Amino acid sequence: MAEKCLCEANEVILLPCSGGSNCGQLANTAAVRLTQDNVGTIFCLAGIGGHISGMIASTKAGKRIVAIDGCGVACAKKTLEHAGIELTDYIVITELGIKKTHDFDLPESDIVKVISAVEDSLAEMKAAAD
Repeated sequence: MAEKCLCEANEVILLPCSGGSNCGQLANTAAVRLTQDNVGTIFCLAGIGGHISGMIASTKAGKRIVAIDGCGVACAKKTLEHAGIELTDYIVITELGIKKTHDFDLPESDIVKVISAVEDSLAEMKAAAD
């Protein structure tokens, strides 16, 4: 029996790459904290990549769709584009001056830098709409 997606459409949908590097894990950690702070809701990028129809529909129903990629390989962005999902906001962690490594001791300052970049992106588009 197929599992039912528990995702519901949301104002701000956060889709981190969650890759196998510090930057992927920074993307995931930032998205979790932004969800805990009610800035948005983390959604399942793997479900999008797996073409789970309910997850794709819930994501498309969001007003702001934020992809957070760890690096320029752009796995999150490419996964979303492949599923026909348009991004409204896009963050690449290595473009924030954070070097990609396999050190999983994530400095709090790096987490805060990613969170700030997402919040700044959301604020820019909101200001432009006002």
